[in-house]
Amino acid sequence: MSEKATQEDLDVIQVQLGRTPRDVHAISYRCPCGKPAVVATPPRLSDGTPFPTFYYATCPKLTGAISTLETTGMMAEMQERLGTDKELAAAYSKAHEQYQAARNELGMDVPEVKGITAGGMPDRVKCLHSLVAHSLSAGSGVNPLGDEALAALPKWWLSDPCTASNEETK
Repeated sequence: MSEKATQEDLDVIQVQLGRTPRDVHAISYRCPCGKPAVVATPPRLSDGTPFPTFYYATCPKLTGAISTLETTGMMAEMQERLGTDKELAAAYSKAHEQYQAARNELGMDVPEVKGITAGGMPDRVKCLHSLVAHSLSAGSGVNPLGDEALAALPKWWLSDPCTASNEETK
């Protein structure tokens, strides 16, 4: 459910990131507080740089909660399960395909990122930030490992504003 970013959205994202946002294509997920939390970014930035991370989490409360979750060993456990659970591996591979298809809808041919998505898909787990951003943007049931990580997060939007910059939340 992406929507075009307004200037107000871009201003919020600038505060969230502590820098000018680059090439925001759309807001792909809004935090329950109503502020942008995940953006969709084209696979080639305006300066020509290839950028495979289509879904990018901007909310510092969300990214902080995910960073804390990454310290729990969840990624290693997920990676181990990918090697033994064929159904999980197949669903994760489908998530990789869906991610590529959504990015390809922008109509940009970027050979440098062909077959590359984010978070380690389709056969590794290396970034819960990317997987959660994908789950929030694509919806429940698309990325099984993103959904698991999302379910393990606290309700990040309940404390402090989502517009506090990453520097203010450290």
